[in-house]
Amino acid sequence: MKRLFLLFIALFVSQGALAQSTRCPEHFAGGASPQFINQKLAARTTALCFEAFAVMHSGISRTPIWSAEHLTANSVEEAKSLKRRNTFHPEHRMPREDRAELRDYSGSGLDRGHMSPSGDMPSRNAQYESFSLANIVPQDPNNNQNLWVGFEEGIRALARNRGELYVVTGPMFEGNSIQRLNGRVLVPTHLFKAVYDPVSQQAAAYVAPNAPGSEYQVVSIAELEKRLSINLFPKMPPGVKDNKMALPEPRPHGRRLRQPRF
Repeated sequence: MKRLFLLFIALFVSQGALAQSTRCPEHFAGGASPQFINQKLAARTTALCFEAFAVMHSGISRTPIWSAEHLTANSVEEAKSLKRRNTFHPEHRMPREDRAELRDYSGSGLDRGHMSPSGDMPSRNAQYESFSLANIVPQDPNNNQNLWVGFEEGIRALARNRGELYVVTGPMFEGNSIQRLNGRVLVPTHLFKAVYDPVSQQAAAYVAPNAPGSEYQVVSIAELEKRLSINLFPKMPPGVKDNKMALPEPRPHGRRLRQPRF
């Protein structure tokens, strides 16, 4: 009995290590994937590699916990030439009980919001992969189609200007009244997009409520990591995490949004 117990513990630890292991290192700053600070978040998680991004997926929320990508000036230009094709699909590498299905979103009134956006994808295959529901969260349509577009467009412009960026995007579930779609898929209360320029050693993150309007904050990586209990950039120097770089003002489709007030 004792031997079986020790075997179970070893299996549990090895599965947790696999969930946090650095696979497809090309998508991560310094080759190191985000790491859980609070190990409770690691329950029922699966690391997934795609051509142009990587995801840590949760079978509890049935959403990504984070989605990471390495943007370059060249990859942004390649993505610009591709016309979008909507090909949302369930992620069949996930167990059926842990993955979202298209029917979960049907009639919900919420968008299927990309974390690593289809507009960043430099090939037709990468674009298709971005429509996996493992890279999708339930997102307020006004937020998704306006403010969030402004974040994505601004970051692509910044990548063209800076040469390369590492970006980690994901949902936040804060408070005690989290909603579920179809009784299965957790609806984020907030969304974040963390940006790191490895050349200038500068970083910051957008955080916005998953709600209509143009309210958002730009916060330091250290502040965001404290809220998430996730080390988003394990090899980032502490001084970089503590200092907040200036991020582009979101201007979706060239429109200027009303400045938020806090």
